[in-house]
Amino acid sequence: MALERTIESDTDNPLALEAQVCFALSVAARNVVAVYRPLLEPMGLTHPQYLVMLALWQYEPLSVRRLSRLLQLDSGTLSPLLKRLEVSDLIRRQRDSHDERLLAVTLTQKGRALREDAMNIPPAVVAKLGIQIDELQALHAALTRVIGAAQTAVGVDEH
Repeated sequence: MALERTIESDTDNPLALEAQVCFALSVAARNVVAVYRPLLEPMGLTHPQYLVMLALWQYEPLSVRRLSRLLQLDSGTLSPLLKRLEVSDLIRRQRDSHDERLLAVTLTQKGRALREDAMNIPPAVVAKLGIQIDELQALHAALTRVIGAAQTAVGVDEH
């Protein structure tokens, strides 16, 4: 099915499914995550767990609150992810030594070591997608603008 041809043939219908930004984003997200799945399985990670690990590899240690903000996930979604990563001995959750109210998330040695395997994920995704890096970077920039605009539209504080 050629999505472009379908959109062009029904441009005067504002309710055409194929013309909806939400539809394109939803389908793209599902399909891109499907590209990641077989790459992450040998590492024992789901895509949401991979996002948690990316944040920790970049910013460790993180409070659960800060991690929630970075990933834009509520605590009800984040907590089970953290529990599974802790059971897999990739992270550790403990009370912050400076502020007992905060729960700090740190990587275990196994979690730090997994970063080396993860270095292969981005180039493998690019190869599987077959889209040039500059095009993917332009898409990322456009999606970042969409995220910001949507957050502004619904009154979500980005920080």
